[in-house]
Amino acid sequence: MTQQEADATIDLLWGRRVGPTRGPKPALTITRIAEAAVAVADTEGLEAVSMQRVAASLDFTKMSLYRYVAGKAELVATMTEYAVGEPPDLSRVKGGWRPRVERWSRLLSTSWDEHPWLPGVTVGPRVIGPREIGWTEALVAALDDTPLTPAERMDVASVISGHLRNTQAIDVAGSQPWHHARQAAVVREHAEQFPSLAEVTRHRARSPRQTRDFGLQCLLDGIELRIAQRSR
Repeated sequence: MTQQEADATIDLLWGRRVGPTRGPKPALTITRIAEAAVAVADTEGLEAVSMQRVAASLDFTKMSLYRYVAGKAELVATMTEYAVGEPPDLSRVKGGWRPRVERWSRLLSTSWDEHPWLPGVTVGPRVIGPREIGWTEALVAALDDTPLTPAERMDVASVISGHLRNTQAIDVAGSQPWHHARQAAVVREHAEQFPSLAEVTRHRARSPRQTRDFGLQCLLDGIELRIAQRSR
């Protein structure tokens, strides 16, 4: 993405793009386009999303969409911002930082369950809208009352979100092929070479959710220990 394209996407996501003041009233809205694109991605996968496909689902021409989004990159940016939803309000969660982080994690995983393509598009250098930034703000703010430094609070946000991404499903980053039945069988066939993994695959495979929850509690235990040490 060029700097000019990035600036244009920022203007779009942050409501700084000024529409035409003359001519007929726009027949579409960015929200309506994003909603249609999300529906396509949820049902058919992200690879099915295109200007042509989304326009057809709205009963408009492909060229009609170019009045609102410049191309596929802006389309994905708008649908991502729409799909992530409003950031959570954790201020009413009782019990301190840990229940708030746990609540945030559950909500994020639920959002990713509803939109399985989201983890894949929310990585790498890109333009981020106010809703998505609001999610990170909520997590960092949940740690405001701890003795962690601002940089460490952001580190916690990076570690937690990274763990959730890696354990969201077996076919995303961080997964391993022996979770699949056929590959697990191959590992068992070579048990003399991979005895520990062969033993693992003889038991019922843990679900991504189980792995996510186990890892999350381990991370939170470590963060809690660091906070306790800092408090002393």
